[in-house]
Amino acid sequence: MIGRVRGTVVAKHGDRVVVDVAGIGYEIAVTPRTLVELPSLGDEAVLHTHLHVREDLLALFGFTTDDARDLFRILLGVSGIGPKVALAILGTLTPEALRLAVVTEDADALTQVPGIGKRSAQKLMLELRPKLDLPDAELPGSSSAGAEVREALEGLGYQAAEIRDVMRDLDPALPVEDLLRVALQELGRARQA
Repeated sequence: MIGRVRGTVVAKHGDRVVVDVAGIGYEIAVTPRTLVELPSLGDEAVLHTHLHVREDLLALFGFTTDDARDLFRILLGVSGIGPKVALAILGTLTPEALRLAVVTEDADALTQVPGIGKRSAQKLMLELRPKLDLPDAELPGSSSAGAEVREALEGLGYQAAEIRDVMRDLDPALPVEDLLRVALQELGRARQA
């Protein structure tokens, strides 16, 4: 298995990067977030990778942190989740946001991922909870602050992409009222820019 690649970034495409390691160019599938986090062409990069083996294909998937790579591997263990969907999940949600969505039972956060509907999100949360080894102390009641804020913003007419972007930066420890106030301030700034 190829667990890590360090070399020179020689090409960047929409969903792939080519890293030259001692004269061999490894084509690695990445999320848009990872692509942005990588250094410029000609600079050295380190990617934590997962080699996905199928009958007809060997594919490398790369991440800037080993935590993201490990979470990708956990997602692959969920029934019905293949590498493309797992990559889409991590392209939409950071590892922290995904864990928070599972802990708070926020299915709406998972429905932001292309190809995942409400039912699939609920199934995904049920299967991920034991695999993520989340402490019981973090489990809240039936409703989560993130879900309440997302629902309030939807009710105010904000688009899903706007909501997803602002939700990434919110501190989940804040009360719902503060979360909503901060989210509205950020959305206001974004619309003025």
